[in-house]
Amino acid sequence: MINQVTLVGRLTKDPELRMTTEGTPVTHVTLAVNRQYRNHNGEVEADFVQCTLWKKNAENTVQYCRKGSVVGITGRIQTRNYENNEGKKVYVTDVVAETVRFLSSKPHEGPIVKEEMPVG
Repeated sequence: MINQVTLVGRLTKDPELRMTTEGTPVTHVTLAVNRQYRNHNGEVEADFVQCTLWKKNAENTVQYCRKGSVVGITGRIQTRNYENNEGKKVYVTDVVAETVRFLSSKPHEGPIVKEEMPVG
């Protein structure tokens, strides 16, 4: 059986590093991936894909990426389900990253300051 996915998209928010109870680094990100076609209004729509990054992939992504960063992820699809507080079964689909590639330049650490040119 084959379970492999490749995505390229933009992070929808700044990634945050968390630790499991065993001390393993993890981050959950949402990747906005543009569709290949335009809708009836001529607009490009996007899919928002939940991804889980572990260990060094998680640490490096948190360190070098911010909201809007372009990221390439290869990994596998994982599904799970649980029962919510109302007793209804909820199904979750997630991409577990095996490799992460940073495709945009490193974000600025501080605010961007533009120098004004003297007039006259």
